[in-house]
Amino acid sequence: MSIRILVVDDEPAIRKLLRVGLATQGYETFDAPNGTLALDILGRETIDLIILDLGLPDMRGHDLLRRIRTDFPDLPVVVLSSRDDEPGKVEALDLGADDYVTKPFGMGELLARIRAALRHQLAVQGERAIFEVDGLSVDLVRRIVRVRGAEVKLTPREYDFLRVLVQHAGKALTHAQLMKAVSTSSDPQYLRVYIRQLRQKLEADPERPRILLTETGVGYRLRAPTDKGA
Repeated sequence: MSIRILVVDDEPAIRKLLRVGLATQGYETFDAPNGTLALDILGRETIDLIILDLGLPDMRGHDLLRRIRTDFPDLPVVVLSSRDDEPGKVEALDLGADDYVTKPFGMGELLARIRAALRHQLAVQGERAIFEVDGLSVDLVRRIVRVRGAEVKLTPREYDFLRVLVQHAGKALTHAQLMKAVSTSSDPQYLRVYIRQLRQKLEADPERPRILLTETGVGYRLRAPTDKGA
């Protein structure tokens, strides 16, 4: 699935800027103009990172951050605020913000801070930010896929399937598990089409796959770096 980012900011122009900028990097975005709606979205959606403005109309941004840390202790939060006073920064960081960016900001810098926060989260969870096996390299933060050093362009849905397989590398995933994680369709032919497309792009010989393996009667398995039997 795509990395999902919640933008909490009361300025419509900032929310629009971030929606466009994040979309160009393949992130899926949600946005909220206040803390109340932000908490509602967090209760309904799976969010991977929050960009939080401290100047909200209905509550202190620090209070919202405290609530987020209580309910979602491992969720990365990058504060984006026009406040540049040291006590405000210190309070936000002490409350658990992963980073603090001051407005006005450069999109390149903000994206780098987001990637750093996501890499840190993957490390905490015991996952590698970059997965590598048999010439395949998948950067889970930058969403860049390379085969034998050359970048490979995947469609959003192809990448979603690959990301799920990478996250469970070495384990056989059933057709139902893969479909539930990525798509609302239950047609196994739908999955076979995407697996075939992925093999065409990732395998040296798609007819004799060494990376994306079929588990007969079960589903598919992405070869793990420690798996020698392929």
